[in-house]
Amino acid sequence: MNSTKDFSGIEPFESKVWLSSPTMHGEEIKYVKEAYDTNWLSTVGENINELERLVAEYVGCKYAVALSAGTAALHLGTKLAAEKIYGMARPNEGTLRGHKVFCSDMTFDATINPVAYEDGEAVFIDTEADTWNMDPVALEKAFEIYPEVKIVVIAHLYGTPGKIDEIKKVCDAHGALIVEDAAESLGAKYKGKETGTFGNYNIISFNGNKIITGSAGGMFLTDSREDADKVRKWSTQSREDAPWYQHEEIGYNYRMSNIIAGIVRGQMPHLDEHIAQKKAIYERYKEGFKDLPVKMNPYDAANSEPNFWLSCMIIDKDAMCQTVRGEKKALYISEKGKSCPTEILEAISSINAEGRPIWKPMHMQPIYRSNAFVTAKGNGRGQSNAYIDEGAAVDVGADIFDRGLCLPSDNKMTPEQQDRIIEIIHRCFA
Repeated sequence: MNSTKDFSGIEPFESKVWLSSPTMHGEEIKYVKEAYDTNWLSTVGENINELERLVAEYVGCKYAVALSAGTAALHLGTKLAAEKIYGMARPNEGTLRGHKVFCSDMTFDATINPVAYEDGEAVFIDTEADTWNMDPVALEKAFEIYPEVKIVVIAHLYGTPGKIDEIKKVCDAHGALIVEDAAESLGAKYKGKETGTFGNYNIISFNGNKIITGSAGGMFLTDSREDADKVRKWSTQSREDAPWYQHEEIGYNYRMSNIIAGIVRGQMPHLDEHIAQKKAIYERYKEGFKDLPVKMNPYDAANSEPNFWLSCMIIDKDAMCQTVRGEKKALYISEKGKSCPTEILEAISSINAEGRPIWKPMHMQPIYRSNAFVTAKGNGRGQSNAYIDEGAAVDVGADIFDRGLCLPSDNKMTPEQQDRIIEIIHRCFA
C-alpha cells in the first residue's frame, strides 16, 4: 500500500545513495596491476601472502588464510570444529551428520548454511535486545534441552559485538567449541580485543558491501598453525604432498585469487578511516532521530566498540502503524503519527536511496522452519511458556524484524544527503 504522507519538496538524488557500496582509494589498482604484470593471476602470489600478514597483524591472531568468500571460511571452520569433536566423516557423509549445532538466529543465511553442507541440524538461538545478537540466557536453556551439542556458531550483527564473555562462559561450561562469524564486524572490538579472535575458529568477509572489500573474498583466522595448514590444504582441493595429483580426502576450490587479494590489500590501510566514517553516519542518524519514536541499533558502550557497518533503527511499538508481512510482500495502513519499516523503505527509495529490512530470522525462513528454535522467555517452538514475562517479547528476533530496518549507510554519503534521508523519515511520522 502506498503511503498517504506528504513527501513533496524532497528532491530525489541524482546518483543513488547506496546501503553500503565499495569505497575505492587508488592503491587497489596498483596491486591488481602488479599481479597482472607479473602474471600471478591465480590463487598464489605476493598479494595473498601480504594480505594474510596484514590481516593477522591487524586482528591480532597468528595465522590468516585467504579464501574465496567468508562463506568458504565458515564452511571450513565449521568442518574443523566437527572433525575436532566427532572425527572424520564416513564416505559420502557430512561430518555433522546426526548432530545438532547451536546457531545465531538473526543473521544472513551464510552463517547457517555450512552446518547443512556438513549434514548437520541447526538449532536456532534467539536474539537479545541489548546488542541484537545471540542471547546467552537462551543459549543456556538450549544446552538444558540438548546437552549433547558441542558446537556453537555466533555472528556479530551489523558490526556490533555480541555478549562474548557471557556466551563463552556458557560454551566453556558445556565443553562446546565456538565458530565466530565476524563477517560484518572487521575492526569492531570487545573489551579492547578485535572480533574474529574469540572463537575456536574465526572468519571475516570482504564481500562487495563490507566495510573493506575485494568484491569477494574472506579469511579464516586462527592461532593454530595446524588448523591454518588444514584449511589451506582443504581450500586447494586437498592435494597431498606428492609429485602428482594425490587426494586422500575431499577438498574444495576455496582459495582467494591474487587479483582479489590485491584489491583488499589496497583497502586495508583505509579500514580505520572507513570505521570512523561509518560511526559519524550512525551518530548523525541518532541525533537526527532524537525527536522521533525510534531507536538506533544498540550496543554495549561500556565493553564494545562496533565498526558501525550498517546503521539501523527500530520503531517504538506504540508508533507502529498497522502492518502485515507475507512471504515476499508487506501491506500496511498509513497512519498519522505512526509508520512501519515498509513505509519508511518506500519513502527512502522514492528519493533514490537504498535501505533494507533487518535480516529475517533463520527460524522464520521456509528452508529452516522445521528446525528447533530456543528463546529466553518460553523456549520457542513447542516449548513451555513458563518463562514468559508479562508484556515481554517471547521471540525477540521476530520483534526486531517486524519493527526494524537498515538505513543508507554508505560512507560516501554526504551530510547533506543524510539530512535529506532524515527529513523524509520525519515525514513518515507526520
